[in-house]
Amino acid sequence: MANRRSFLQSAFGLGAAFLSANKLSASTPQSAAEQLKRKRTQDRRAAFNIPVVTTDVGDLPYTMDGNTKVFHLVAEVVKQQIHPDKTIDLWGFNGSAPGPTIQVNQGDHVRIIFDNHLPEPTSIHWHGFEDTIQNDGQPAISQPPVKPGGRFIYEFDIHQEGTYFYHSHMAMQEMAGMLGAFIMHPKEPYRPHCDKDFLIHLQEYAVLPNNTVPNTMNMEFNWLVFNGKSAPASTPLIVRLGDRVRIRFVNLGMDHHPMHLHGHTFYTTGTEGGRIPEAGWWPGNTVLVGVAQARAVEFVANNPGDWMIHCHLPHHMMNQMSSVAGKMTRTAGMPAGGAMNTGMGMLTGEPGAPTGEGYGPALGRGLGGVGNANETPSTNGPLSQQKAMDAMPGMQHNMSERQMADMASDVAGNANDVPNFPQDAYMEGPMMVMDEAVERPENFGLNAGWSGFMQGMMTFVRVLSPEKYDEVISRMKQANRPNDPYQTILERA
Repeated sequence: MANRRSFLQSAFGLGAAFLSANKLSASTPQSAAEQLKRKRTQDRRAAFNIPVVTTDVGDLPYTMDGNTKVFHLVAEVVKQQIHPDKTIDLWGFNGSAPGPTIQVNQGDHVRIIFDNHLPEPTSIHWHGFEDTIQNDGQPAISQPPVKPGGRFIYEFDIHQEGTYFYHSHMAMQEMAGMLGAFIMHPKEPYRPHCDKDFLIHLQEYAVLPNNTVPNTMNMEFNWLVFNGKSAPASTPLIVRLGDRVRIRFVNLGMDHHPMHLHGHTFYTTGTEGGRIPEAGWWPGNTVLVGVAQARAVEFVANNPGDWMIHCHLPHHMMNQMSSVAGKMTRTAGMPAGGAMNTGMGMLTGEPGAPTGEGYGPALGRGLGGVGNANETPSTNGPLSQQKAMDAMPGMQHNMSERQMADMASDVAGNANDVPNFPQDAYMEGPMMVMDEAVERPENFGLNAGWSGFMQGMMTFVRVLSPEKYDEVISRMKQANRPNDPYQTILERA
């Protein structure tokens, strides 16, 4: 009897504690991560695969040969406009760098007809694929290098799922832009269902101010790009308030990138090895995407606004940086990068005048040895106006007096005497506002002057109310752009 009484007392005590805990949890606000976890387990909508949108890039089309999906991939030299004032010469695929995204389904049989239009041999490695050695793309190991004008046919049975990518297996070619995404949609759709699915490539280039060809041996990068575009030229991700969103990041470069999203908590749900089991998802607002890695994150877009998504490395939030700049001012004679020869360590100034105008500051590391430009003292004052202009072709040199006045009014009168000013040549101020130059439907409704504070690896996740979303989507449809990467979203809207 005593044992029965003790058991009942214990049971009632546990029940009271349970009810008390429930009341306590009901009165305690849930964190964003807890809310997201609860929402993902309660999402009972029918799940289906939705096409991935690679902004500013788009997809590689295919044809059918019986039950085989046939893609035609061409390696070639491309001119890529990465910014309104900057077009560079890259190596890519089918007219762009990065190349177009290939999308297939688990269970597909796929054939890739690859043609090499480059001036040297190459091959394509299919990053993360579990396939036969003959299709791995290791030049002279698993296949002969594909010579200029040559062709090689890759063929796969797709049994994996997730975010993969393809790239040249020649190191310098990779640094010149030869990368593209390969999406394997799962036979059983991911749960919970996502309403939007985006992919962002992370790349970087070192380009001297008076050149258009990246220095693939340099490790100080001054142009950082999302899907081949440097902010503010990068296209925002457009979502409706309440959408569940997936973003896939692919990194093939020399730097790791901590990707940070404002205003939301996400879960990391995938890697370059496929989907992470749900028990292994982890919450955060920043995910480190290492070299040769892919990361997929998912979140509920429940916080309206124009939220930045960017690499959080400070140097990757700038454009046209110069590592040795000297004292930067807005007086007559702006500083500029050295000429190409100077940047390569071949000094061209007057003998005996290492601090004269003939040298000036140079971009990036020199080649080492005698005549290394990095070991040469450079002027700590401005170059002459003509020297500065000659060293920066393609830059805007015709600022109006009003623009100059606006820029001057935005800084303190003694700014030039303050140590560390300006570290970025004042490129984050009104001097760089270019709203009109990057105007597109996806930017409709952004605050005036927004472009002056967007550089490098930056774009927006625009979480729009239903009314604003419909307005932006309507404008995107009216633009009727050929091969619009957003086409699949526009068709469903």
